[in-house]
Amino acid sequence: MKTLLVILSLIALFAALTMWRAARHEARAVASFPPSGQLMEIDGVQVHARVLGDADNPDLVLIHGSNGNLRDLTFTLAPMLAERYRVILIDRPRLGYTHRLGEAGATITEQATLLQKTAAALGAEKPIVLGHSYGGAVALAWAVHHPEHIAGLVPVASPAFPWDAPLSLFYRVTSSWWGSTFVVPLITAWAPDSVVENALKGVFDPQAVPEGYADHFGPALTLRRMTLRANARQRAGLKQEITVLHDMLGEIDVPVEIVHGTADTTVGLSIHAAPLEERVPGAHLARLEGKGHMLQHVAPEAIAAAVDRAAARAGLRPAP
Repeated sequence: MKTLLVILSLIALFAALTMWRAARHEARAVASFPPSGQLMEIDGVQVHARVLGDADNPDLVLIHGSNGNLRDLTFTLAPMLAERYRVILIDRPRLGYTHRLGEAGATITEQATLLQKTAAALGAEKPIVLGHSYGGAVALAWAVHHPEHIAGLVPVASPAFPWDAPLSLFYRVTSSWWGSTFVVPLITAWAPDSVVENALKGVFDPQAVPEGYADHFGPALTLRRMTLRANARQRAGLKQEITVLHDMLGEIDVPVEIVHGTADTTVGLSIHAAPLEERVPGAHLARLEGKGHMLQHVAPEAIAAAVDRAAARAGLRPAP
């Protein structure tokens, strides 16, 4: 009996220490990488958004991918595009500084609605919408469900069609009740920021992670409990949400400029981008030879050119 009490006491002590370290890690993350834009309330949800560029230029919304926040797109791409567009960047729910949307997480359609309303509140009633990776799926949902509030679509390394591969073990664990309850706090408390920095190498492959990117991106924000849980749930639901959405992609009737790397092993070109080009009338696919998944950093000029083509086709800018 005494031994059992000692074991239970040690478990309780370790649990308390874990929660303390997790809260401390999160506090450091917020202090090191505070909101860079404005905090707004949209339908009762706090949304973090940032606006760059001249108000007289065409509106462009940038949507970040998984495990990220709007800081990802401000490293290279957003400043480049802000020279000729009014760029609006928005944190997706529970990533960055946007709060939770709904009790069970947020589908790509629910996220698209929140982001569309945020853009409208910022004066962008009919912007061009660019989404990278998971953010591309949100952009596709925006085009399908809010066609009157989009001028052009630029999916970058975006999932668009159902795939065969199962959910990774990491996301199966962290999206489950027990993983969310017990494993996620352990990650937040004990995993160093270098874990995220090392994971970036795989996402950027075959290109290198740009110097200074990790310091700008804020890996510690990704390791917060709320972000790990939200990202896991969003990833766990994505395949089914894409399965529903892809049947409606043929209804998209705005200019669509797809950008995808031929060496992307995270979101395969042949599974997603190529059939998307075939499904959407008038869509154009730019295949970037030898490029991987993080095109916003390794090929920003090609993405900017795709935005320019979409804007020209939408009548917002002269033809490039």
